[in-house]
Amino acid sequence: MTMILEGAMDRRHSKGRRLARLTTNLWLVAALVLMTAAIASQKPQLLDPGNVVAVLKSFSIMVMMVLGLTWVIAAGKIDVSFMQVAALSNMLCAWGLSQGWGWWGAIGAGLCAGLAVGLLNGWLVAVMRLPALIVTISTAGLCASLAAALGKGTVIRIAAPGPLASLLEPQFGGAVPLIVLPVLALAGAAWFVQERLTMGRYIYAMAQNEAAIRSVGVPVVGLTLLLFVFSGLCASLAGVILAENLASGQPMIGGPYLINGLTVVLLGGMMVHVGKPNILGTLTATLFIGVLFSGAALLGLPDYQRQIIQGALLLSGLVVATLAARHHGERRKGG
Repeated sequence: MTMILEGAMDRRHSKGRRLARLTTNLWLVAALVLMTAAIASQKPQLLDPGNVVAVLKSFSIMVMMVLGLTWVIAAGKIDVSFMQVAALSNMLCAWGLSQGWGWWGAIGAGLCAGLAVGLLNGWLVAVMRLPALIVTISTAGLCASLAAALGKGTVIRIAAPGPLASLLEPQFGGAVPLIVLPVLALAGAAWFVQERLTMGRYIYAMAQNEAAIRSVGVPVVGLTLLLFVFSGLCASLAGVILAENLASGQPMIGGPYLINGLTVVLLGGMMVHVGKPNILGTLTATLFIGVLFSGAALLGLPDYQRQIIQGALLLSGLVVATLAARHHGERRKGG
């Protein structure tokens, strides 16, 4: 009889653990669905094809911009240059077109800028052992200045559409731009690396104890370089997409993406692996923020109220990440 009772209790505990894990994994997805339904009940325009296209375009550009940032923060580092890398790539693409380089030459120049900044950030952080925050603040300022210099502080117009224009056109009933598909494919590859390969375990381990994994032979310098290069390339590709989408190079375009990018990465870190930024969380949080802001605009909320909501979400993600890191540190000491 005792064994039967113990078995029943074990099954209940097992179900409880599975339910808790499922809740942790999917709470933001549930929140996204509920929020979308609530806003759409008041403003059905939220689900109009034109609005859906706009939300998914913004989603695709933001996801592309912060894919690498997700890995960097998951490894316990920070990169606050990503948005200005995108701005520099955006301006370099437009400037290259104005110089007659053609679209492929301009795109190549934009991506090379992201590669160069990523290498610089990675070298200064990994080899010179300088603080990542200070390094990336400095390179962000450098990128912003170069972006402004290319256009002498003004916008550079792009006359003709390029090879990426077709990706921005809505398909599938006029509600889904094609750009979503390659972005999701790249995000899927990044998820696979982070969650299924040894490299992904090293990324998470770096945030917990970099010295320990260095001592067992993990190439921390090379991995750190790779993380910052990936962040730079992703941001520069987002800048190129922005050039195509806006038909212009805009030197000041990077500013708003700083808070947006940090918000989606840290908010996404509140699901799946609590306190650890991850690709699935970043995808969900980006769509959540996109729907939230679109719905807030339709509901007539002023900008300052939207900024308050965004600030609260960013603060929540930061608190959860800090508490999770402290919890992992206490567990290591206890072990």
